[in-house]
Amino acid sequence: MARKFDAGYYFSEGFHSIFTHGFMSFAAVCMIVACLLIMGSFSLLAVNLDHMLGDLEAENEMLAYIDENYTEEQARSIQPEIETLPNVTKVTFVSREEALEDYKEGRENNPLLDDLPDEVLRDRFRIHVENLEQMEQTEAAVEQVTGVANVRAAIDIANGFVLARNIATGVAVVLIGILLVVSLFIIANTIKLATFYRREEIAIMKMCGATDAFIQWPFVVEGLILGLTGALLAFFAQWGIYQLVAKLIIQGNGLSLVTMVSYTSMIRYILAIFCGTGALIGVCGSLLAIRKFLQV
Repeated sequence: MARKFDAGYYFSEGFHSIFTHGFMSFAAVCMIVACLLIMGSFSLLAVNLDHMLGDLEAENEMLAYIDENYTEEQARSIQPEIETLPNVTKVTFVSREEALEDYKEGRENNPLLDDLPDEVLRDRFRIHVENLEQMEQTEAAVEQVTGVANVRAAIDIANGFVLARNIATGVAVVLIGILLVVSLFIIANTIKLATFYRREEIAIMKMCGATDAFIQWPFVVEGLILGLTGALLAFFAQWGIYQLVAKLIIQGNGLSLVTMVSYTSMIRYILAIFCGTGALIGVCGSLLAIRKFLQV
């Protein structure tokens, strides 16, 4: 019964097999949808946590205070040297007058500040860094610049941001890996149940001389179709759930600090990952399921 590779035949057999075992096919698709939704939710959570931590990193800054004997012109002349330091992305000069205005903001009812002279504060630079992990080294480099009297950097907060990001990424990767293995196992067993009802047909084909590849290909096509169907359903379900959660966050008064990445900005990547994962689960699950029944 060996024959040449016939894509049309294999596709036709695999497609019709889905409807022949309608309930088992439905169960397999439901499992793929559930597994992809769980993996997708954890992945999107990790993406949004990384995005929010990135925003916090961008807002985190160090202050470099200039020698009080420097004039404003002398202080400003230091800026180019600081901007050339490694890991520095943005440097903003803050004069004594601006620093005093910032200090007074929110303290308008304090009469003691009305006659406070500008000289009590120093000119300074707000310095933003690219990588928080190198913030301590950047602080040391800024301190070596001539004219910088003192540097204040929230190293502990920066290390906290880095730790939180690494933990969130690590947990997400581990959970996604575990869920992928569990999904493959569940799908393989679900498809195996459907294959069990065709064990006699497979045995007859083997005894008639059919090759393993000839028997396997319809099941591979069946698994591929089931995987892609589940992936598309999971993709649209994930879209709806994500939009609902985003809407609830926007409406929630206590969640104003939480920002979510737009789903549409990630739509191509999510669709590609869902389809790729669904196809992989379906095909591998089919191959694992059929392997036992080929040993006749």
